[in-house]
Amino acid sequence: MENENGLLNFKSLKQQVYEYLRKQMGKGNILPGSVINLNKTAKQLGISKTPLREALIQLEMEGFVRILPRKGVVVNVLTLSDIKDFYQIIGSLERAAVLSAFSKIERSKIKEMEKLNRKMKEAIDKNNFDIYYERNLQFHNVYLNLCKNTHLKKIVDNLKKRLYDFPRQKGYLKEWEEASIKEHELFLKLLSKGNIKLAADYIRDIHWSFEVQKNYIVKYYPLEEYQKALATILGER
Repeated sequence: MENENGLLNFKSLKQQVYEYLRKQMGKGNILPGSVINLNKTAKQLGISKTPLREALIQLEMEGFVRILPRKGVVVNVLTLSDIKDFYQIIGSLERAAVLSAFSKIERSKIKEMEKLNRKMKEAIDKNNFDIYYERNLQFHNVYLNLCKNTHLKKIVDNLKKRLYDFPRQKGYLKEWEEASIKEHELFLKLLSKGNIKLAADYIRDIHWSFEVQKNYIVKYYPLEEYQKALATILGER
């Protein structure tokens, strides 16, 4: 099988289907609360149902869809409770990553994060949320990569995809992004001074605190729309 550049694609068919579905979710072409029709999707992709089912099982394991008897495959809805749980998990894991990676966070790495944070500010000043989003992920990945725990990073990456690419929201809250940049600045100051525990605690207890960020969260996410979709899935009225 060849990709768009004419080069051989050695990924399994199941992995290619998985990535296709994830991309469609990120673009908003497959929305939370919608039903994925196996027959229609398999025909559209020109494949059998087997790799499609395998891809959907992986998506279910990651929490993106739910395979329901007699109802088909339903794309999960993001609830406020989900967001609260995700923040708690990400905060705890990123704290652990900071503690684990601290001895490897040299001055050059702090400068790298400072540069990324400046680029985030520049992006927001230009109302370019896509650039801001990518630089934000890169900022956190500096210490996540340094902790050398691939399982930890995989969990964090997956939860962030569910928070931000499920689908990617068209708008953003400038005041939230600006507050996040300031939080990064304080975090970097703590790292620079060698306050490892304070820096790690700050990531968990402030930056990834659901209660601290709640006002921004309820403004950013279309939770009423998600709730209506959830009610439809459960057959409620």
